[in-house]
Amino acid sequence: MLPRSRVIRPRTGVTPPRRASLAVGRRSASSSSPSSSSTSGSTPQPEFSSTTSPPPQNANKTYFKITLTRSAIGLGASKKSTLASLGIHRRMQTVFHPHKPEFAGKILAVKELVRVENVSGEEVRSKEELRRMRRPQSGFEVVGRVGEGLV
Repeated sequence: MLPRSRVIRPRTGVTPPRRASLAVGRRSASSSSPSSSSTSGSTPQPEFSSTTSPPPQNANKTYFKITLTRSAIGLGASKKSTLASLGIHRRMQTVFHPHKPEFAGKILAVKELVRVENVSGEEVRSKEELRRMRRPQSGFEVVGRVGEGLV
């Protein structure tokens, strides 16, 4: 608290800077007129004509490749439920999720437990494809016949 003998006043001739409205959903006085357009300040959206097709869905899309490297044993229920919502249930399990804020927030919550890589859309593998890649080839390999010397 300031002593009574001291009074603080703004300097004369100096106006304080204007602050933007922090309330959500309020409009400033200049944008409340019906003639102003809400798209005047935004960037134009690309339009596709009948001769041009939209870009393929996985062309530029990037994904998070998330691998659980540390166990969740002994952690709280919130961390375990975050891992479950990411689709990870055991160590060394890998899942792929698109770059979206909701997945980024979940990754930040368990960042000490997982290894994260950025991969392109072509590198994304399904659960079955990952299982086939890990699996060794079945059967035996013929290296020679009985009676012949093995090299």
